[in-house]
Amino acid sequence: MIKWSANLGFLWTDRPLPEAVRAAHNAGFNAVECHWPYDCDPQQLKAVLDQTGLPMLGLNTRRGDLSAGENGLAAVPGREEEAKAYIDEAFAYASAIGCANIHVMAGFTDQSKAADEAFQENLRYAAQKAELVGLTILIEPLNHRDAPSYHLQSVEASAKVISAINSDRIKIMFDFFHIQILQGDVLNRFKAHLPFIGHVQIASVPERAEPDRGELNYVNLISAIYEAGYQGYVGAEYKPIMDTDSGLGWLASY
Repeated sequence: MIKWSANLGFLWTDRPLPEAVRAAHNAGFNAVECHWPYDCDPQQLKAVLDQTGLPMLGLNTRRGDLSAGENGLAAVPGREEEAKAYIDEAFAYASAIGCANIHVMAGFTDQSKAADEAFQENLRYAAQKAELVGLTILIEPLNHRDAPSYHLQSVEASAKVISAINSDRIKIMFDFFHIQILQGDVLNRFKAHLPFIGHVQIASVPERAEPDRGELNYVNLISAIYEAGYQGYVGAEYKPIMDTDSGLGWLASY
């Protein structure tokens, strides 16, 4: 059976995060995930997660200075201490709400050796913390249209970083939307990297809207990834064309 997660960074954004959790529960999702929940009282969020029984699968480290266009700091040379502080903050919040995964955002870089070294240093720090508390660190390639110069630009690069660090606490967040734009051949690429994959996300390509349109046939793809041995959740991380509830007809396809 497919396990569906609602990404509340994009879904039900017209209401406070605890109410979005309730909406996801009412819509039939099996779990939730979010982007940056830090403005929400973690105890309030934990209470509604407990009430609904929905696990919170993931949250992101902060992006940095939004006015400067930053999109994560973990691979930015010279910002290591700030990156570690964001990692610490994410662990504290995840612990407070019982969240299973932390997406450590790499940021925009020049793809240099120094950037690789900064990223590996910060990921080692995160992996050591994750080992102590039983969490998983996620890293994610982002497409060059929406996130030009983002440090991770392929599944292979992500797997290479994980292999260099040699920690089973670090996994790839495989977002079919991003990978289709970046590289294509998404199913074969997914199967080839299955041992490295910790979470899956979907949205239509190229619109990033409901996953019942666009280039990818998710009805076939999602069946195929479970047949290949994937056992996790599928995160619905798309931007609704109108309001979230009126666009949920795609769930009936499954």
